[in-house]
Amino acid sequence: MNKKEAKSRIEKLKEEINHHRYLYHVLDKPVISDAALDSLKHELELLEKAFPEYLTPDSPTQRVGGKPLDKFSKVQHATRMLSLNDIFSKEELLEWEERNKKLLPSTSKINYYTEVKMDGLALSLKYSNGLLKQGSTRGDGRVGEDVTQNIKTIQSIPLRINIDSLDKKVSLQAKKEIIVRGEVFMATADFQKLNQEQVKKGESEFANPRNAAAGSIRQLDSNIAGSRRLSFMAYDLVTDLGQKTHKEAHKILQRLGFRAGEENNDSLNSFCDDLSAVEEFYRNISKKRKQLPFWIDGIVININDLNIYQRLGVVGKAPRGAVAYKFPSEQAVTIVEDIQVQIGRTGALTPVAHLTPVRVAGSTVSRATLHNEDEIERLGLKIGDTVIIQKAGDIIPDIVEVLPKMRTGKEKKFVMPKICPMCGSKVLRKEGEVAHYCTNKNCFAVQRESIYHFVSKKAFDIEGLGPKIIDSLFENNLIKNVVDIFDLTFDELKSLERFAEKSAENTIKAINNSKNITLARFIYALGIRHIGEETAIDLADSFGNIDKLKKVNQDDLSNIHDIGGVMADSIVKYFKDQNNLDIINGLLERGVKLINPVSRKHTAITGKSFVVTGTLNSLSREEIKEKIRVAGGKVSSSVSKQTDYLIYGDNPGSKYEKAKKLGITAVSEPEFLAMLE
Repeated sequence: MNKKEAKSRIEKLKEEINHHRYLYHVLDKPVISDAALDSLKHELELLEKAFPEYLTPDSPTQRVGGKPLDKFSKVQHATRMLSLNDIFSKEELLEWEERNKKLLPSTSKINYYTEVKMDGLALSLKYSNGLLKQGSTRGDGRVGEDVTQNIKTIQSIPLRINIDSLDKKVSLQAKKEIIVRGEVFMATADFQKLNQEQVKKGESEFANPRNAAAGSIRQLDSNIAGSRRLSFMAYDLVTDLGQKTHKEAHKILQRLGFRAGEENNDSLNSFCDDLSAVEEFYRNISKKRKQLPFWIDGIVININDLNIYQRLGVVGKAPRGAVAYKFPSEQAVTIVEDIQVQIGRTGALTPVAHLTPVRVAGSTVSRATLHNEDEIERLGLKIGDTVIIQKAGDIIPDIVEVLPKMRTGKEKKFVMPKICPMCGSKVLRKEGEVAHYCTNKNCFAVQRESIYHFVSKKAFDIEGLGPKIIDSLFENNLIKNVVDIFDLTFDELKSLERFAEKSAENTIKAINNSKNITLARFIYALGIRHIGEETAIDLADSFGNIDKLKKVNQDDLSNIHDIGGVMADSIVKYFKDQNNLDIINGLLERGVKLINPVSRKHTAITGKSFVVTGTLNSLSREEIKEKIRVAGGKVSSSVSKQTDYLIYGDNPGSKYEKAKKLGITAVSEPEFLAMLE
């Protein structure tokens, strides 16, 4: 091949490789295999070695290379890189608009351009005559670090932008210099692969994709950055190329060759005529955020008209004309004001942290479970500590980390009580167990918690008997155990402070209606230690009626799936205890009728394990769980390697992320219903 032919071939190869880079890394629509693309790159590399005079800085072969840097040099930004103020509610959104309107003429028409807020690292890119010259981090907004060698490894950042796509009148400015800003991020799948590799190498895992992306960009060796599969989403065109609105700026960025959120039909950006349209965009993005291939933490709302945007100016480090509308945080920092114990229906003492109230995951939290004494020791927690709490979906908040550097020296160590704070009986920790127990079976707190459980929705579901009413019944000596509920009279309820004639009548009606109950719900209502909803269903299906279950032994239970030695021992002990048998007989004598289970269908999901998460649309949680059981499937409350399917609705939370990490098949509510059909 002569020089002329080589030059022509090199140019065609570069053009073809860049075309496929754009399809793959910008549009997410690859049309050739990775192997074919690698073959094109390999041929180009060989030709450039043979004809080095035709090697140019924008060649795809120049994305990784060069010696590791000793350090990053500083870069002065031509225009300040601003941050955004955060809002978390519709009320704050309305307040933001009102503040801006006060600064503008009354005739100003404000509309908005919204886009997803990538959870990544902000970068500024400088192009000269169409070629990438420099990439830098935000730093303090005025001075950042030069990370050009690393950002060249990111396939979705063009080494040469498509100036020819612009109008002729702006091409001169474009040739001189263009500054583009955006977010470098790591796709969820690539983040998971990276952490798997970290574990294999015996190194620490990254906490989240943002940390992984930031850590990769700040590697002095570009080969490491290149191996991390980073991506880039452009969000701002600093240079004036004739754009009058944010929407026009994004269109120009797309024509130049950047991923800018508008390249697909399923747009990540949207023009919004008013705040009601902004709210709708926020809700829609919030619903599908867990299905996106990357992490986002909210949306960015820009005043679309750039003239109005500039006129509003900057306050502090943030523009007035844009704001970040964040999703409810699943973590927050607060202070443990006290630790108190709570006594459950089994007599277990559970330490509960009383917190300085804090907003997390859309609600105000003032308590968090600490599980047991070992968990407090593991956390190194003291009363008065500053802590990070976490709440995902409908899960009770947990303390996930203590911040010891925030201590003042006044913090106190928590000691588990030696006597029950409710009845004064001795507290014991059984060998091989983590929990402490009140030794008094008739402890007032244990009986009360047992009744809370007995009337709950998954058990007898007696509407009108909430905790405060049950407390009142105890205080007035109207009940001592669950059997007494069915002896209550209209006059007794009517005499209570919280009851009017109608509410007393409705509660008696609810008690009578609850007497027809499935065997599974009845077993669950008994509150047998270690026996949850699903195990109660397994026992009902296996034994068929309460009389057989009363005579159960270890051998009878050994063949039931998921019932281990500890659970079996608890079941046998329960039905050997005469007090418990008296309770069961007392309930039956008062008209409780047990509905024995029907035989299960054998279907395609028989034997499969399901976890349900998120807000469902057409069915309630209980309805979809019952459909699973009728079809022969099993329902679990937590995701594990044994889970076959995750059924998700809106805002699925951490269970969805864990299922993805474990490679478990996730199906939407409609997809699951289609499976049943």
